[in-house]
Amino acid sequence: MLVKVFGAAVQGIEATLITIEVNSSKGIKFMLVGLPDASVKESHERIISALQVNNYKVPRQQVVINMSPADIRKEGTAYDLPLAIGILATSEQIKADKLGDYLIMGELSLDGTILPIKGVLPIAIKARELGFRGIILPKKNGREAAVVNNLEVYAVENICEVIDFFNEKVSLEPTIVDTRAEFEQSQQTFEFDFSDVKGQENVKRALEVAAAGGHNLIMVGPPGAGKSMMAKRIPSILPQFTLHEALETTKIHSVAGRMGAETSLMTQRPFRSPHHTISDVALVGGGAYPQPGEISLAHNGVLFLDELPEFSRNVLEVMRQPLEDRKINISRSKFSVEYPASFMLVSSMNPCPCGYYNHPDKECVCPNGAVQKYLNKISGPLLDRIDIHIEIIPVPFEKISDKRPGEASNFIRERVVKAREIQAVRFDKEDGVYSNAQMTPKLLAKYASPDSAGLELLKTAMDRFNLSARAYDRILKVSRTIADLDCSENILSKHLAEAINYRNLDRETWANKL
Repeated sequence: MLVKVFGAAVQGIEATLITIEVNSSKGIKFMLVGLPDASVKESHERIISALQVNNYKVPRQQVVINMSPADIRKEGTAYDLPLAIGILATSEQIKADKLGDYLIMGELSLDGTILPIKGVLPIAIKARELGFRGIILPKKNGREAAVVNNLEVYAVENICEVIDFFNEKVSLEPTIVDTRAEFEQSQQTFEFDFSDVKGQENVKRALEVAAAGGHNLIMVGPPGAGKSMMAKRIPSILPQFTLHEALETTKIHSVAGRMGAETSLMTQRPFRSPHHTISDVALVGGGAYPQPGEISLAHNGVLFLDELPEFSRNVLEVMRQPLEDRKINISRSKFSVEYPASFMLVSSMNPCPCGYYNHPDKECVCPNGAVQKYLNKISGPLLDRIDIHIEIIPVPFEKISDKRPGEASNFIRERVVKAREIQAVRFDKEDGVYSNAQMTPKLLAKYASPDSAGLELLKTAMDRFNLSARAYDRILKVSRTIADLDCSENILSKHLAEAINYRNLDRETWANKL
């Protein structure tokens, strides 16, 4: 008897329908074809144990299973459940008339318990696109899949529930999640708030500008100045997720297996802070079976690299292309996958190996040339992609002991949102451009041309501070954002002056050890 069961394979952040054809005939062999990997082949032993423990018969016939399309590699243990259901159906232990209405995925333990899997959200989206009535999956993945509307989501704990469902002995209750209600309810709370930050007004202003324009930023300052503390608060001033952004980001975390059992939809922008010992594959994604890296997990959010010079040079260099293209392509001999990687890069570093170069109170003990050598660990092309450089000095005791709270994040976020709304109107007809940081040279000439007085100021600054040519475009982009925060249609001299002040590391004299 031939039956068909339907599952899905996840490639990148999209799912592909997998048709599992099971045929039983005379003989004693068990054959599984269709390019399965080792973990899929091992499902045979798990299925036998799960069926025997729950008093179901293992067919004493030849069973041939084909997983189509056969040119797509099938990976992981998520095919255990549909394979088991197909084997039971071909041996007529369950009714096969409703199998075509549902997409089935889940890993089996030896006692028949159904364990959680990765990539449930893109699988559920694909099931709805293809017109399936519903999806059957592990209990812990139920809420994650239920954010997809117009799809019956049945979350089960044991294979017996699935068998009884198809045999019409029990009816399963679909998992229901009010996506919009949960989305709107969970967006207002943040663990960290800028009201906790004492002093550092110039740094908070730079962070506001960076958030308003989507600019990459680096903070330079001695240990204990508050670099990491302020970086953790950046998500609290970014514009709230749109529902589309939330779904896109949730898909990436779903594929990476980072969604909790009680999590249905990500409602706050991600903040990723990998350790400086991270490998290049872990940062950008990849591996023998490609998985999203930290830059993709930070999609639509913030990637914070603390102590940037301590990262491996190779790790930093592989970020150059994703920073420009806002996506990462991972190619293998037989396939390639693409993960989105539109993130805001925030980094920090000490000014020198000892950490006290330019410190107001402590003397730097580094030898001559050490400061420039330390800065040179960050390549020019990477530094070229960081729009804002801001120096931080320690907060004096008077401000640390001041009990008055600083400006709260919600007030800063209001100004950021207004600036982003201006940019949304400006780039409405520009494909793939959503913020000032993404402007091309053509768009810079159209939207960020200073007047004659501004050009003279920019020329004077570049001559006086020996600014590199790469600083020119960055200054114009940042000045355009500052003008948007000021609700100004034109870029004024004061906007350019502030933007010039955010290019400290481009000054040839900055790292000269006196």
